[in-house]
Amino acid sequence: MLTTLAQANISWHLLPLAVAISLVYNSSRYEAPARILQRTVKHFVMILLVLGLILGVLVALSYKL
Repeated sequence: MLTTLAQANISWHLLPLAVAISLVYNSSRYEAPARILQRTVKHFVMILLVLGLILGVLVALSYKL
C-alpha cells in the first residue's frame, strides 16, 4: 500500500487541497452552511480553472523545447 501511494502522481493532491482551501476560506467569511457550500464550490472551480490556465501557459511555453 505504501509503495502505491509513493508512486502516485503528486498532482492528485491538488484536488483535496483546493477543496480544503476553499472550505476553510469560506467558513471563515460566512456563517450560513448553505452559503458556505455554495461559495466553496465556486471557489473550488475557480481554483481549478486558474491552475488549468497556468498549466496551459506552461505547456505552450515549453512546446518544442
